[in-house]
Amino acid sequence: MKNVEIALILNAHLPFVRHPEYPVFLEERWLFEALSETYLPLLRVFHKLEEDGVPFRLTMSFSPTLTAMLTDPLLKDRYRRYLELQIELAEKELVRTAADPVLNQVAQLYRRLYKHNQGDFIDVYQGNILRGFSYFQKKGYLEILTTAATHAILPLYQDAPEAVAAQIQVAIESYQRNFSRLPRGFWVPECAYYPGLETLLKRNKIEYFFSASHAVLLGRDFPSRGVFAPVALPNGMLVFPRDMVSTNAVWSRDKGYPSDPVYRDFYRDIGFDLDQKYLEAYTEGANGRFATGFKYHAVTGATDNKLPYKPDLAAQKVVEHAKAFLEARIRHAKQLSDVGFDRVPLVTAPFNAELFGHWWFEGPQWIDALFRQAVNRPELGFVTPGDVLLDETEFQKTEIPFSSWATGGYAEVWVDGSNDWILRHTHQMVKRMAELVDRFPDIQGRKERALNQAAREVLLAQASDWPLILKMGTTVGYAEKRVKEHIANFNRIYDSLSSNVVDTEWLTSLEKRNNIFPFLDYRIFKRSL
Repeated sequence: MKNVEIALILNAHLPFVRHPEYPVFLEERWLFEALSETYLPLLRVFHKLEEDGVPFRLTMSFSPTLTAMLTDPLLKDRYRRYLELQIELAEKELVRTAADPVLNQVAQLYRRLYKHNQGDFIDVYQGNILRGFSYFQKKGYLEILTTAATHAILPLYQDAPEAVAAQIQVAIESYQRNFSRLPRGFWVPECAYYPGLETLLKRNKIEYFFSASHAVLLGRDFPSRGVFAPVALPNGMLVFPRDMVSTNAVWSRDKGYPSDPVYRDFYRDIGFDLDQKYLEAYTEGANGRFATGFKYHAVTGATDNKLPYKPDLAAQKVVEHAKAFLEARIRHAKQLSDVGFDRVPLVTAPFNAELFGHWWFEGPQWIDALFRQAVNRPELGFVTPGDVLLDETEFQKTEIPFSSWATGGYAEVWVDGSNDWILRHTHQMVKRMAELVDRFPDIQGRKERALNQAAREVLLAQASDWPLILKMGTTVGYAEKRVKEHIANFNRIYDSLSSNVVDTEWLTSLEKRNNIFPFLDYRIFKRSL
């Protein structure tokens, strides 16, 4: 008999970055790195588990901006070129490190990684890795969800329900086109909820979403099962609250597993250590130094004198950490049982997918070890939210407040002195977009194209990534430029429609550059009654 169930949730998301106007664009590497270090390695883990007869069950959410990039011909071609260059650099690194057996072993690891990625991407998936994830959903291993069209923070638009409805409806149509079915669940971006959101979700046949733990604990009725069971909102929508104890075991910057001294250090990279002349063929499109993905040092500790990375030691530690994670969940479940918990506790453990492989290089190995060790632990099992919906008919009912899983628990990350100016513009864009729908309820031809593009620019400007980057102070120049470009593009379309003069050449160029959601109908921004 199971004593605990674990719902492992991976949210795969990247902002839409695509620049055909440049031969090489540095920020497109965000996608290429995630493909190389997270998505393709995860698929290899899944295939190996299936091949070995190891049962596994987990949930993944793919954002519509990510799926748009994963299926874009230009970006797929550029990823092939990226892999060729990474393999070429790996060959050079094998020569450079030949006299050092420890470093050379790591160079060999990178060569295998990029060769495997090249073979899988080109030969196995014919350039579309969504086929791989779809396969595992059809086989019953994965439950795949969607999220808001451009991963917008939905509570920031609660006073403009047409904007929230557009984010949801575009996401669902995108999902259906990629996975040939409708999603049952919805990853609310950053677990950011506001009362009333469930009405729009249910209208689109969504059955459940996820929340921060404090959202449920501070709900109208305190849940007797805490965060270890879903709760039902008044309209029947189910909410799965995050268990912070289990997620912090992995995610905590200071105490989480990735901080272990033997794991690969994310920040130390040959892009900052080696002579720029040696790397210049692999840094095209950059104005200075940046991470190449070739990292030879272990976390070690709070020191600049990093020890060499030893993959064998890291592989041993992964097994230890997988065991520790499972045993901690079993112990906690026993404690709950001892105090009278009236059902098998459900541990909902959501993470950003890119943590596994990109940020924590050994992350996919850890997931592999989790499922392999779970086979010999009959007291626990892995489930998806869909499984839970089938198992139970009675859920505790409550209402939950505005909340998110971000620092501070609410929205201060996206409404801060560094980025709050964005909202003034995006709200005006939504208002004007609804006005355009009223003015042109049934237009065709060039004006319809312009209206559809205007709708794309609204959605792209609402992406949560840009204010987050401004808050964190990372690639600030690019984030600010992107927001301002989408605002300017929309305003130019709005003004041209108002003056009845649409620049066809400019519009065509914009359509080719910001080509996300080709199915989009501008009427999706029709005002709510």
